[in-house]
Amino acid sequence: MLIRKLFKFENAHIVRNCSSDRCRHSIHGHSYKVEVLLEAQALDHGQMVYDFGLMKGTIRDVIDAFDHAICFWDRDEADYIAWAKRYSQRWIAMPVSPSAEQFSRLFFVIIDAILKNTAMANGEQDVVLHSVIAHETETGYAQCFRTDAYNPRMGLIALEQVIFSEQCKAEWKDPAMLDKLLRGEPFQNPTIALQVQPDPQPDLND
Repeated sequence: MLIRKLFKFENAHIVRNCSSDRCRHSIHGHSYKVEVLLEAQALDHGQMVYDFGLMKGTIRDVIDAFDHAICFWDRDEADYIAWAKRYSQRWIAMPVSPSAEQFSRLFFVIIDAILKNTAMANGEQDVVLHSVIAHETETGYAQCFRTDAYNPRMGLIALEQVIFSEQCKAEWKDPAMLDKLLRGEPFQNPTIALQVQPDPQPDLND
């Protein structure tokens, strides 16, 4: 079963080397929509794949960091990068170009790491990230699957290469969240007192 959670943010960028003159030469912005799709073959104690409320925590914080921020490829001109950092408190340096395709891959890599580093506590089973869709406009989006996220032909994305400004991190519920993720410190989901006892899981070996 698939579930989908939609997030929105406003962001500015330049997409170097693309075919459109306006996009590769001028700073411009988009109203982004990001869809995060999770999948599982079983449901938790609340009979959900994964509680949407849990996605309003660390996952939302990461995506919200891109709101009213300027994103740039860390290989761009030094003067431009210095300008972006000087005139925007909210900036994110990416090891790939800030295209819709790379946004979808970057979000996949980060969210995948968050889920793998999260201690489930309400009977969730085998919850995995299915895909991430990054809508750049009303008519155009990119969808990233697992094979895309870790495809070296599309550019490798390592967590430590994604640099968030101090202002972006300061607005997280836990400003040290990214450092903890890089160290592999687990995020703990809340333990829930069950109000209704669920049926026992069937023994698949029978």
